[in-house]
Amino acid sequence: MALTNFIPAVYAAATLAALDEALAYGSEGVTNRDYEGDVSEFGGSVTINTVADPTIESYTPYTDMTGGAGSTTPQTMNLDQHKAWEVRIDDVDRAQARDDNDFVTKVTARAAHLLAKTADAYVAAQMAAAVTPGAEATVSDPTDAYDLLVDLRTDLSEAEVPVAGRWVVVTPQFHGLLLKDPRFVSGSSGADVTRSQGVVGRAAGFTVLESNQAPNGPGAGAGKLVIAGHALATTYADQVTKVEALRHPRQFVDILRGLHVYGAKVIRPSALAARDVVGA
Repeated sequence: MALTNFIPAVYAAATLAALDEALAYGSEGVTNRDYEGDVSEFGGSVTINTVADPTIESYTPYTDMTGGAGSTTPQTMNLDQHKAWEVRIDDVDRAQARDDNDFVTKVTARAAHLLAKTADAYVAAQMAAAVTPGAEATVSDPTDAYDLLVDLRTDLSEAEVPVAGRWVVVTPQFHGLLLKDPRFVSGSSGADVTRSQGVVGRAAGFTVLESNQAPNGPGAGAGKLVIAGHALATTYADQVTKVEALRHPRQFVDILRGLHVYGAKVIRPSALAARDVVGA
């Protein structure tokens, strides 16, 4: 008899919710989810049209303006990432479990955690491939760490990236250094800092997130990329398309499995900045 308390729609939604809560690079606010509703099936794609900036010109009354029709640049985000998981439960093992429903909840929660790590590493890799990092930087003390955030802030300001909504994702080691800087501690103690989806505080105008999925830097120092930016830069879409339970045809075994489909695209690289950080 298959798992009696399993409701596919409920667990699919629960898995997606748990996955979203575990994302850092792929979290809402770091990426945008403008095309989430367009995700329908594995192998699909979304075409994103980026409208060129209009030309600002002087206006003379009763004189034709020279501006023409706005041009668009189409970009394609492929939903080509497909990750699956499967767990098999023998009837002998099930007989010793107190609660089928509790067991399934724990299995799907663990699957969501592992799926999130994989998806987050993928989104981080897309960002790393699109951004040109500044010079390799050695960060060895709290002052170095905070100063590097200020440099990233300057990069984004010079690129005219909106101030509101800026974020930076750091490694646990980098976060540890920031915790020793009173400027970070004082700026992260307010009630307005929402501790969710990897958020650990605020500093230098950034919402600071922590992740173990930071990409490797391109330099010779075996550093990690500290990436900063705005949600305008990257779009991300995902969907747990299927979570199901079925009976093995030749064993006394229930099978629980799921499928995660997603894609990401950096559509405005200028809204990202990065440093190859050695030592943190």
